[in-house]
Amino acid sequence: MSVRQRADARRNYARILAAAEKEVAAHGADASLEQIARDAGVGSATVRRHFPSRRALLEAVSRQRVEALGARAHELEGEEDGRGALLEWLGDLVACCVSARGLAAALAHDGAGPDPVYENSCSAALEGAGAPLLHRAVRDGAVEPGVTVADLITLAVGIALATEHHPDPAARADRMFRLVVSGVSPGNGAGRTVGGACGVGPA
Repeated sequence: MSVRQRADARRNYARILAAAEKEVAAHGADASLEQIARDAGVGSATVRRHFPSRRALLEAVSRQRVEALGARAHELEGEEDGRGALLEWLGDLVACCVSARGLAAALAHDGAGPDPVYENSCSAALEGAGAPLLHRAVRDGAVEPGVTVADLITLAVGIALATEHHPDPAARADRMFRLVVSGVSPGNGAGRTVGGACGVGPA
């Protein structure tokens, strides 16, 4: 491929990604690939060449938010309370999945392979980011040893997908999150609200 062809491909990618972000924000995981192609001024085949699957497109659109969650996890590693740090990050994850359309679908188990979380770049990045927080909480006896970050991702995705059509999805997701926390550790964390990395405040 020539230098000019590579430059054209980069420009096409940038236009497609910008159009995809707009379409996913409006329609979530049901975003139209044909509409994205029209908005980007390219053919559908060009969109599919850059994003061979809907999952690939959703992952690309979600990448900045996943990076923000990774940075947030790194910040929380310095907190003294290991359990509190993990719950803070998990609350941010839930909030992002609720507020950022397409993120929950990008992280969802789609049955593609024996261990799909590792075939998903967004999930893999979050698993790596959350691992130190989870390890410390387990070491401190605040979380059962068998819990994995993949489990936490599944919880966040499940809450987001279960509440996305509620009249007030943020408030409903907050309630579900607090029920999960109080169920895992009775008497602790039931009053916490989700928010943080995606700019979503308490309901």
